[in-house]
Amino acid sequence: MESLQAVKQRFGIIGNDIQLNRAIEKAVRVAPTDISALVIGESGVGKESIPKIIHQLSHRKHAKYIAVNCGAIPEGTIDSELFGHEKGAFTGATQTRKGYFEVADGGTIFLDEVGELPLTTQVRLLRVLENGEFIKVGSSQVQKTNVRIVAATNVNMHEAIKKGKFREDLYYRLSTIEIGLPPLRERGTDIKLLFRKFASDFAQKNRIPVIRLDENASNLLLNYHFPGNIRQLKNIAEQISIMEENRIISSEIIAQYLPNISGNLPMVVGNSNSSNNDFANERDIMYKILFDMRNDINDLKKLTLDLMQNGNSTEVQEENRNLIQRIYNEETPTHNVEVVEIPEIAPQNNYDFIETIEEHENLSLQEKEVEMIKKSLERNKGKRKLAAKELGISERTLYRKIKQYDL
Repeated sequence: MESLQAVKQRFGIIGNDIQLNRAIEKAVRVAPTDISALVIGESGVGKESIPKIIHQLSHRKHAKYIAVNCGAIPEGTIDSELFGHEKGAFTGATQTRKGYFEVADGGTIFLDEVGELPLTTQVRLLRVLENGEFIKVGSSQVQKTNVRIVAATNVNMHEAIKKGKFREDLYYRLSTIEIGLPPLRERGTDIKLLFRKFASDFAQKNRIPVIRLDENASNLLLNYHFPGNIRQLKNIAEQISIMEENRIISSEIIAQYLPNISGNLPMVVGNSNSSNNDFANERDIMYKILFDMRNDINDLKKLTLDLMQNGNSTEVQEENRNLIQRIYNEETPTHNVEVVEIPEIAPQNNYDFIETIEEHENLSLQEKEVEMIKKSLERNKGKRKLAAKELGISERTLYRKIKQYDL
């Protein structure tokens, strides 16, 4: 049995992520058998590498290997493509045609996007899996085939089964062994390795200098969510290689090629799950305190403006006493409050007083934000991804806040 590193080198797989290694190890172990396998993962994670490994390390390696994208074949012709048809079976069938299952007899068929198969085709496929039999379109003759099936999907199969879009019995026949590939955003430093590889290959092919990322650009790349996974990363590396004259790429440059980067402040997003309930409650309380503080400061601003405009008339003093009494009672309800006369404020100091209030308000909000970020990082043992999810902000925003506050 080949070593993990040898398999990676042979099939051009880059990365050291533990989930990726586990998937490759599964493929190597299942290869010598004839059981079917189902590869699951998001679009663009490189699912097509797994069936190649399984085929090349099996006793079928000298027979045919055929990859079929089930989502790219129209529903009306997919049965003919997979199982073949007889002459005159339908309009345009001018001659008998062999299907993939007949051509690949003794080899391996990779059914990509198997979740897109029509229900009628699923019935035919189930028969092949159960007893190796199929019937051409327009024929009544049963034919035999000895084909190993490896399927792949980015669809949640359990949801598809619930909605009646995929047969449960077929799912369990396909997923004798289930091999999951992680999304790129969960592969850590593999992102930098892949970017370097794509940039180097493109530069060599087109005879141009290789681009390199500075430290900030690398960190930005590591914190991006990559909805298109490896395909998207390769496109970004090639775009930058073509468009940028400077071969050292900064975070400002690379941000232009990463869609949906936002710099929002912390906010509550969606509903918290059960593991975050304690933090959610604490966060809600914190927000309430901040909003109450803002309201109280606005009331104090109003009081100050009234003093400046109306002087120290008896009516104004009485109104201001009531206002201060209310604010003080809300914060310390168990204390006795002694209301004192409000001294006259000199006109030349009016604006200085307002600026002091605004500075105090901004400082308080900043202190609360810093405190919340520190608590979240401590609670998640310094893992920025989990802390960002808990705070309801993007990883990039959290990284910027950490640098801003020197945490």
